[in-house]
Amino acid sequence: MLTFISFWRAAAIVLNDLGSSAFYAGGISEEAVGKSAPWFIIGVMLFSYAVRSVYVESCSMFTRGGVYRIVKEALGSTFAKVSVSALMFDYVLTGPISGVSAGQYIVGMMNDLARLCVEKYHWPAWAAPQLNVNYASAVFAIVITIYFWWQNIKGIEESSEKALTIMKITTVMVILLLTWGTLTAVHRGAHLPPLPTPSNLHFSDSALGFLKGTHFAQTLGLFGILMAFGHSVLAMSGEESLAQVNREIEHPKLKNLKRAAMVIAIYSLLFTGIGSMLAVMIIPDDVRVSVYRDNLIAGMAMYMVGPEFLRLAFRAFVVIVGFLILGGAVNTAIVGSTGVLMRVAEDGVLTDWFRRPHRKFGTSHRIVNLVTGMQLLVIVITRGDVILIGEAYAFGVIWSFTFNALAMLVLRYRFRGERGAKVPLNLHIGRTEIPVGLISVFCVLLTTAVVNLFTKSVATVSGVIFAVAFFIIFSLSERDNKRRHALAERQMKEHFQLEHSDDIGAEELKIRPGCVLVTMRDAANPFALKWALARTDTDEQDVVVLAARMMGVGGPEYVDASEQLFSEHEQMLFTKAVSVAEGFGKHISLLVVPAGDIFAAIVKTATSLEAAAVVSGLSSKLTAQEQAYHVGQAWETLPEPKRQFTFYVVPQQGEAESFHIGPHAPTIPAEDVQLVHRLWLNLRRNPNMQHLHHSDIVTYALTRLSSEYSKDRDAVVHGLQECIAHTQHHQALGSPARYDSVEGAGPGLSLQAPKPTPATTTK
Repeated sequence: MLTFISFWRAAAIVLNDLGSSAFYAGGISEEAVGKSAPWFIIGVMLFSYAVRSVYVESCSMFTRGGVYRIVKEALGSTFAKVSVSALMFDYVLTGPISGVSAGQYIVGMMNDLARLCVEKYHWPAWAAPQLNVNYASAVFAIVITIYFWWQNIKGIEESSEKALTIMKITTVMVILLLTWGTLTAVHRGAHLPPLPTPSNLHFSDSALGFLKGTHFAQTLGLFGILMAFGHSVLAMSGEESLAQVNREIEHPKLKNLKRAAMVIAIYSLLFTGIGSMLAVMIIPDDVRVSVYRDNLIAGMAMYMVGPEFLRLAFRAFVVIVGFLILGGAVNTAIVGSTGVLMRVAEDGVLTDWFRRPHRKFGTSHRIVNLVTGMQLLVIVITRGDVILIGEAYAFGVIWSFTFNALAMLVLRYRFRGERGAKVPLNLHIGRTEIPVGLISVFCVLLTTAVVNLFTKSVATVSGVIFAVAFFIIFSLSERDNKRRHALAERQMKEHFQLEHSDDIGAEELKIRPGCVLVTMRDAANPFALKWALARTDTDEQDVVVLAARMMGVGGPEYVDASEQLFSEHEQMLFTKAVSVAEGFGKHISLLVVPAGDIFAAIVKTATSLEAAAVVSGLSSKLTAQEQAYHVGQAWETLPEPKRQFTFYVVPQQGEAESFHIGPHAPTIPAEDVQLVHRLWLNLRRNPNMQHLHHSDIVTYALTRLSSEYSKDRDAVVHGLQECIAHTQHHQALGSPARYDSVEGAGPGLSLQAPKPTPATTTK
């Protein structure tokens, strides 16, 4: 079963990562490039919208998008594994840097309160000890990571709810921070940071990397600008999470994806960009980097205008919010990296062992365990040093973006089909399209990535080692997987957790009465499911996909449920069903029933689930009318009580046909209606027939026919045969048929409330 999330929740998940960088990106960037850092942070935030447009375009092409799928389609599996290896370096470090930064805010406030108690209230030093900031922050990071590990074991719906709650609280803090900070800057007459010119850049020794000891960066102005931009690019981390949560966004998927992207762009620009600018304007130079480098927003709270108790209260609020959003970034890192590894595993690069669902929650718990274990290892190795982690993890950020942009540029020329979205600025010269915007984004990313190789020594060394190690693991695992599972190359398969039940009912499947039952027998042609999902609002009406398991003599009643294996064919069917449902962003339920007769299985299941409609594809051997006839025959054999429903037969091309299963009003030709009306007029001339209705005449005629049939069946049958022959012989072209007609269900049909349509009776 799939659970989809709103664009607000999707934006909240991404912002828990992207927005969390506001708590540490400004301090790390200023230590590297100097006081002009906020300008580069704002530049990165504006540029991030262009990068986000690349991801939106890729997601419009592939529901399960992300770097791996895009790069593989354009550049092949080798480049795809390299790009994912770099991306995993980003995700593995995103969790630790966010968790440690959250710990820095908490420990920093605890130490300041302890110092205040000793100096102002004369507490003994042993009663208010100073904690080691890095070590204590590492402990907090470990606790946060373990907490969100358990949330993701339970499932993304639980985690997305937490992310949305965190962002609601954060929004209150951001409004207070920007409003109070602006008033403070105006009140003090603060000046903007120095402009981002080469003369205003002051690189630290660690920021020069392999160029330390040279004057190359200072002498070449543009290179220095690119260096500073590269040291600020970590503020853009989290973009890839948008492609990962795209799979979970509800219908309409692309429209909601664009909404989420816009929310993320505005929020991150105001919070991270403007917030970093105000921090430089408000916090004095002598304490901004030396004291508040790792908790910059807490420093802003302490230097606002106003009473001290208000500043202390706001700082406590900032610390609480920082702890929440940075903790949420840990969750986002787990969600994103799990999504990346799941996509890799689906393609046969990782063994099936990683994809087996949790027995209780159905989640990919082994991949979650792997990711969490690597994050905890990073926290322990770095011992809570934010600068060290931040220096390293920008490597994965910039290179994953570069590979994705390059792949999308290649796909512009290799894949000419329609896209739901495109990166803006596209010139058309005749039939040739020049993607100016996409080319510009790629050039900026590639240049920054190359510059970072020379200026981020820690990131380059650690990132290359990590990426090479992951690439080797991926390659060896893929080779072993191909050897042991040849089918993985031919068919991407989901793994399903089966729940056996002797009875099928709405309560067992947790669906509402009046559902839509869709039969599926061919994974290559799921047109019936697509037709049903396009016309069904799953918030109002559930959709159940049914696969019938045909059993021979000594069938299902003689075979224990645990011994009825989930076949390869059923796995392929449901894999496709899941993929189609993801594309629509709608929820479906999956059901396998053993059957000796396919039509009996469909009707019995529809009755048990109290279905309002049954949707089936057009058979290659039977016509739509013949399919409806067999369904009707099966319906007649069911014991009472039994529910009427509408049966839709959907061809691969053309319009669907609908049939009402069960007793229904027949189609009456116009001349028969006139006959009833003439009889009514004649009979009404009798004074005793003033209350006569048309329906009374029909009822009397049917009663007389039933009475005569019980007395002399042969005579009635002979008379009916003569009537049928006479009416068919005199049937004029264009006149209504004397038998029940078949009416098409056109594109505008809604399955929210299927209306009975005059159709072929199933007797």
